Amino acid sequence: MQKRYYIYILAVFLIALYFGYSYIYQDHRNIETESADFVIEASALNEAFILSPAQSELKYINKTIEVSGIITDLNQTDMTLNNSVFCQFSNSIQPPPKKNTIVKVKGRCIGFDDLLEQVKLDQCSVINN
Repeated sequence: MQKRYYIYILAVFLIALYFGYSYIYQDHRNIETESADFVIEASALNEAFILSPAQSELKYINKTIEVSGIITDLNQTDMTLNNSVFCQFSNSIQPPPKKNTIVKVKGRCIGFDDLLEQVKLDQCSVINN
């Protein structure tokens, strides 16, 4: 009887270990291949966060968003649209766009920076028209 008890405990432990490992090391999202949950202009997205931050967080955080706007700041791995949406790329932007051009970017919304008053996106990719 006691040997059977240890086998049951070992089986439950192994099952819990398997599910815990599967949960922790689950596949990462590929934002570039996901369809956008929202398509919005950069200034409208920023305005939504300024006017109602709590509702906007519930609506946009961790969602795939397609944002269009004018490039106002550009670096090798990030760009800012309309001085209001900061887009961070995993790799360098290829081909590099030019400042003051209209672009569409798809990324995951990670929040709003109150100090800079900018919406933050990560895992971004430029969408070709």
